[in-house]
Order: sequence, then structure tokens, then C-alpha cells
Amino acid sequence: MQDSGLTQTISFGLTIHEGSSENLHEGCLEARRVRNEVNRLDNEGWDWDDIHDTVVDNANLVKNTTQLIVQKALKELETYYDYKDNEWGRPFPYIDETYPMRMNHNEGYSLTLDESGDVRFRVSYKPYNHVKGVLRGSPYHLEGVKNALASDAWCVGAAELVYKHDEWRLHVTVTHKTRTVAAPDDAETVVGVDINEDCVALTALNRDTGDVLDSVVIEYPDIKRVRHEFFTKRKRMQNVGQTAFETVVRTEERDFVHDQLHKVSRDVTQWVSQFNDPVIVFEDLKDIRDSIDYGTRMNRRLHSLPFAALRVMVTYKAAWEGIPSDDIDPEYTSQRCPRTGCLHIERANRRRKRFKCNKCGFQDHADRKAAVCVAQEWVDDQDGNVPSLETLPRVRKVRRTASGLCEEADSHGAVFASGVYRHGTSARDSQSQAREELKTVAPTTGQTRTPRVTRPVVLH
Repeated sequence: MQDSGLTQTISFGLTIHEGSSENLHEGCLEARRVRNEVNRLDNEGWDWDDIHDTVVDNANLVKNTTQLIVQKALKELETYYDYKDNEWGRPFPYIDETYPMRMNHNEGYSLTLDESGDVRFRVSYKPYNHVKGVLRGSPYHLEGVKNALASDAWCVGAAELVYKHDEWRLHVTVTHKTRTVAAPDDAETVVGVDINEDCVALTALNRDTGDVLDSVVIEYPDIKRVRHEFFTKRKRMQNVGQTAFETVVRTEERDFVHDQLHKVSRDVTQWVSQFNDPVIVFEDLKDIRDSIDYGTRMNRRLHSLPFAALRVMVTYKAAWEGIPSDDIDPEYTSQRCPRTGCLHIERANRRRKRFKCNKCGFQDHADRKAAVCVAQEWVDDQDGNVPSLETLPRVRKVRRTASGLCEEADSHGAVFASGVYRHGTSARDSQSQAREELKTVAPTTGQTRTPRVTRPVVLH
């Protein structure tokens, strides 16, 4: 096991009993001034140490709170300077909306438990000026912060005060000091992940036998659709010179995508958690933009895909459950045949969502097949060889929409090697069923299509 202090951010609404919401607004306006001053002085060429000292000394906030806001603003600038050669834009020199007030526990804010079991807050937006009340949130989240306040194994960290969805909210971080994440090398189940612009494909591979235990394709078409709608809105606004609400449109788009990715990452973590000692394996896509040049329109679509954001969310949620993550070189994972008796690599093997090996005739859903290859690649890197694989489960698809997961999934196509259509059942676990399925599957030559079957699916 490897030690890892894990941090979780929990959002609470604020019910104010003493003080006024206007005081919180005043504090966030001062936080905005601090942030804008940091950017202004950096633009004038000031040394960052001088910026820090000057702004902290002249701010009308709790000193420690000002220090945290300055550090956050400087971090934005540091990220810009690190990545500006990759066309990262400079942070806006001036923002006109309120800015989150970042505070340390027991300094800028504090949380306490009262006799009735409520979690009470106190926010000190400036010295000797307090706003007090009670936190509102789900019972699960409230129980989490109560545990953090009462247990030596937990600690309550920094929090941010924000105004969102017409209410004041406090985003509190809680950290478990000793929670551990299993080492990837000890994994029994390898879950390959293939992230695309409209879906994420997952395949669970038994490390010892090479059997595919289960697989699923979780679709999220609304992200692609809504991003295109917002792009069209911004383009039309720019064409007519009406850019006053462009920031509002960008914020709406960001919030929608962020919400959808959180839901998808939660579903991924739930699905992975059903297996014994899993490790989640991603493709290492950090340099993918350098190799993409498919024209202006396609480049815009692919360059803006939230690959990294979804990976970070899945990795974080999985780590909270003690599940490790790793990555592999993605070269040829979308073009290689997964059958260990073939392993033919050819770009023409894949056409859109259908993979058909031009050498052995194997057919499969292209994204699920890529997830299989990701898992195989990791096993090969770790163990030096990949156990024989000749059969795959039927492809199961789950579509996530803005209103939630649908209630059915589809089995697709003529699959060369059969398998599984019931959730969590493998060819190894039901051999007689697999033999019956093989009778209905098209042989290597003379492929025919099997009828589509719709079956209910529940993510555990």
C-alpha cells in the first residue's frame, strides 16, 4: 500500500443567523480587488515577492485570507507562463464579478458542532467582523464534515466562499490523513479506459487469465452538443459585436460541462468498484494536441475536449475509494486487433465506431476494443506478456443525458467472438451460455449481422 492523504471538497449552503449577506458580498468584492491588483502589478513587471507583500499589506481582509487569495492569483499567472507557448491565454487582467474568498480553518472561517448536532460556521470577512449561522447540505456531506471535526484521523482545511445559484455557499475541504490507495502493481483486475468526445469505454480484464470480465460504453452526447451550441452563440455574438455577455455564456458552458463530467466520473468509479483489487489505466494523452491537425473545425473540436478533466475527476474519485490509477503509451491502441492470436495493426481496421480486423475478420465496437487494448498494454508492460484472449463480451452501452442515465443499453453488431450480455457475467463464469452464444455468431468469413438486442442495465 502507498500512503496518500486524500482531500475531498464538500459544498454547503449558508443559513445566516448573525451578520448580513451584504458583509459576505463586501468581502468577495475586496477579494476581487486583491486578485485584480495582483494581475495589474504583474503586467507592470513587478517582482512577485513585492506583489505579495504590497497587496497583503494594503488589503482590507483578514491577513491570512489575503495571503491565500494572492497565492491563488499568482498560481493562475504561473500556469499561464508555463503554458503560454501552447497558446494558453493570459488571465483576464480585470474581472468584474465577485471573486471567491479563500480562507484557512480557524483563521478566516471556523466550523463547530453545537449541542443540537448542527454544524455552525463563522466567516470573518475582515478583522472583528463576523457572519455566523448554520451549514445546509445533504446528510451524507454533513456527516462527512462532522467526522472531520470530531476525528483525529481527519482535518478540515481551506474553504472558499462563493455566490452561486442565487445563494452563498461554502466549499470546504476535508482531508483524511492516513487513508491509503492500493499500489497499481498489486492489482488483480485491470480496467482499460478509452475516453472520446462523446463516450468513455471501460473494459475489466483479469490480470492472471486474460478474461474480459465485463465492459461498458458510457455515452455523454449532451456535452458535445451543448459545447457546439455555446460555440455558435459566442461566434454570433462576436460577429455582431455584442460581446457584453460573452463571459456569461462561457461560464454557463463551463458549469454545464463540469457538472456532466462529475456525473460521468461518478458512474465510472461505481462501475470499477465492483471488481476485485482494480487498477484504472488511461492513455497518456498529454501531447495529443501536438499530433492533431485535421483542419480548423476538427482541430477546434478535438483540442477543446475535456480529456484531462475527466481523467482527473475519475482518478480523484477512485483514489477516494482506495483504487489506484496508471497510464500507458496510447500508440496503436485504436488500430490493433485485441485477439492475441492476431494483433494485426492497420489504420484501416477502424472506421468510426466499428472495428474490423482486415487480417482475421474480428469485429467489435471500436471504443470498447480500444479499452481492451489499453488494459492489455498495461499488463504487457507490467508482466511481460498478455494471456490469450479470443473472446469478448457483447458491447453494452449506457447513455447519460442531462437528466440522468437511461434505463436501457444496446448489444451491438456481429461480434466475432461471443460472450456476455448480462451485467457482471463473464464467459468463464457461464461457459454453457457462452457456447450457446457462439452458435449465433458469424464466423470469421462470410460475416452476417445479428439482430440488435435491448436489455436493461443498472450501474452498481
